[in-house]
Amino acid sequence: MITQSSQHILVTGGAGYIGSILVPQLLRIGHTVTVLDNFSFAPSGLLDCCHDEKLRIVRGDVRDERLVKELVGKADAVIPLACLVGAPLCAQRPVEARTINYDAVKMIIDLTSKDQKLLFPTTNSGYGIGDETAYCTEDTPLKPISLYGRLKADIETVLLDSGRAITFRLATAFGISPRMRLDLLVNDFTYRAVVDRFIVLFEAHFKRNYIHVRDIAKAFAHGLDRFESMKGEAYNVGLSDANLSKRELCEEIKKQVPEFHIVESEIGQDPDKRNYIVSNDKIEATGFQPDVSLQKGIAELIRGYQVIRRNQYANV
Repeated sequence: MITQSSQHILVTGGAGYIGSILVPQLLRIGHTVTVLDNFSFAPSGLLDCCHDEKLRIVRGDVRDERLVKELVGKADAVIPLACLVGAPLCAQRPVEARTINYDAVKMIIDLTSKDQKLLFPTTNSGYGIGDETAYCTEDTPLKPISLYGRLKADIETVLLDSGRAITFRLATAFGISPRMRLDLLVNDFTYRAVVDRFIVLFEAHFKRNYIHVRDIAKAFAHGLDRFESMKGEAYNVGLSDANLSKRELCEEIKKQVPEFHIVESEIGQDPDKRNYIVSNDKIEATGFQPDVSLQKGIAELIRGYQVIRRNQYANV
């Protein structure tokens, strides 16, 4: 367990896919947590935490300046998770995406003081279409190819310019969460293996990096514990042994679901053109190491898919 002095942490969007894993962890290691969420997705994500007297839950909108100002004023640290996540959802709701993913975070930056900490999840999807032979580092220019990626990249610049923020460029997340998502690549492909037993891949050579949702929570706790030495910087957060193509990912799943049939289409294109490999050396140099391998995460998902079905969990 990570030991650190108790802090009061405001987590916006704390009932989401990451938040419903992160908030219980913050409580377990002794922090007081206030969650601001509108509970538009899977509202039961935090029910298991409601016994903890260190938790306060506020139902509201992260764009409500009066409410946010009140909550920010009581916090030692703010983790703005509230977001329309993913390119498809942002493309469907562009005005909402901008007001939540950029404007609301900018408001939080403006409302916080120099003594308050900001820890923010951005995305390594900002690297866009990379070179399959060259690792993207934190110094690699961002070339986002979606509104979602552009908004994340733009607000990251503002956060880092403040000098009192850490940003985590998260790899593609995977794993079981109380607020489950099936639209993430590993989660989706594993579901298809378990339920459909086959998949048709478009542009199967496209590569991506991956990270378990519990290790994302671990990265935030790590950043809180080492804030002074890490602040003002962006950090890639992913599994260094999991820079895999879609075909390679499917082969890993097939090791645990032998009946999984993989077909590569010779025609058609994947609308998601992201293709890159990522170095996580910078955060590893601070002492961070993920706990959950891709293989363990796939095994977890296989067990979880005996319980859940697709129509229950998605962003779009």
